[in-house]
Amino acid sequence: MSEYSQKRIEARLSEAISTLIVTGEIKNQQVSTLCSVSRVELSQDNAYATVFISSVLDEETLERSVAALQKASGFIQKRVGSFLKTRNTPVLKFKVDTSLKEGLKINALIDTLVEDGNKR
Repeated sequence: MSEYSQKRIEARLSEAISTLIVTGEIKNQQVSTLCSVSRVELSQDNAYATVFISSVLDEETLERSVAALQKASGFIQKRVGSFLKTRNTPVLKFKVDTSLKEGLKINALIDTLVEDGNKR
């Protein structure tokens, strides 16, 4: 499959899963609606997809939400399958993505360095 097709399917997966999270269609109380899909990595044969979830919430809430999403992966996969309308729907695996918080920490460090440099 071409790289373009793979990227298109990844974008559609991200859109479908984000919609399910935000609209509250996943009935598990552990899933926070403030979680978002940061990226999706699809395997070469489109059989597996790793979905990275990020949030501005604390680490514990994010991990609970990802665990709840993993438990509901069968339901999510079925709903995504009807949205994608492809022959096979990838098996979903959810992972915590902390790159947002790490980026904020790096920006804060850079800001303090700039402030220290301006004081001298």
